[in-house]
Amino acid sequence: MTESSNRWHLDDIFILDSTVHGYNTLPENHVDGKFKERVAIQLSDTLFAGHSKLIPDGNPKWALSHERFRHAADPDLLGHALFAESQTDVCVYHGTPLYGIYRDGGSPLSVGRAMRERWPDRVALYGPVSPWQPDAIDVIDQLVEEDKVVGLKFYPMDLVDGEVRSYRLDDPEIAFPLLEHARKRGIKMIATHKAIPQGQVPSEPFAPFDVAGAAVAFPDMTFEVVHGGIAFLEETAWQMQRFPNVTVNLEGSSAYLLQRSPRRFAELLGSLLMWGGEDRIFWSTGCVAHHPRPFVELFWDFQIPEDMSRDYGYPQLTEAIKRKVLGLNHARFLDWNVDALRAKIKNDEFGRQKTLAEPWTGVQERERAA
Repeated sequence: MTESSNRWHLDDIFILDSTVHGYNTLPENHVDGKFKERVAIQLSDTLFAGHSKLIPDGNPKWALSHERFRHAADPDLLGHALFAESQTDVCVYHGTPLYGIYRDGGSPLSVGRAMRERWPDRVALYGPVSPWQPDAIDVIDQLVEEDKVVGLKFYPMDLVDGEVRSYRLDDPEIAFPLLEHARKRGIKMIATHKAIPQGQVPSEPFAPFDVAGAAVAFPDMTFEVVHGGIAFLEETAWQMQRFPNVTVNLEGSSAYLLQRSPRRFAELLGSLLMWGGEDRIFWSTGCVAHHPRPFVELFWDFQIPEDMSRDYGYPQLTEAIKRKVLGLNHARFLDWNVDALRAKIKNDEFGRQKTLAEPWTGVQERERAA
């Protein structure tokens, strides 16, 4: 990975980070209950472990302190990391509806709203929805009317009244009413968290099997499997092959780029490409889970090993495919005009920058400006 601070070598690539979060996992944000230690505390610790250990060459500059990471619900920190410190052009902020684990859901939508207010051409929102909210239909209306979300974010599990509860996206009584209402309100993108269990809870809800039933029932909606391929890789790839309205979001999955051997990421990406994913894979670093810049650069330089293409039939990762994955695919599903969008952001505060800022300096920049 280059140490150069110049951004010219990726300047003509449109980069859309399809999932970014402003985490708030401070202890005071944990919901009290008998599963607090098994879920809220363990999830908080797991998130930080992934953040602090999956860094290029073990260089600490790419990691936040534990305390700063737990309170990363900061639009300055997140926006600066994405747009001033990396080559990312635009992002989709995901609110999370883990209201039984974290009081504000864990990744509060308010952070995304603040980011979009400051950088309206660079930030879009996926709104968090939980079927365990008694007013979930009203929540969807609010997300559409007031928050102007471009998609919804679902989680298959939460703590409800102190108990672990899960549901399937193909459940006609629990999930379908929400999907039907979202469709009536013009929402087409449905992102669902998969593959990574949230603490010491059952693994079954995090399998992607239920996505198929939802994809069949709602063929005019797009279902985005977030963390696709980290687990259940074969089933995820087969779903892409069978259902043209199933896409895969590489949040978390892109972390495999840091392995010394490229073969794990090559297996993941190659499987998805082989079964028809070229036009339906979305790039993501999960910022602030990881600093975006090194992952963008590693992906642009990445190639599937020749022996894996020969022996397993994985397609070669061409520049055209990389451009699709890094931004053009998701932009197409969102009906965005990429050329017009890039023209808008060309002369904003980040577009005028000639060099990349140092990692995680957003708050310092704000304090200096003040």
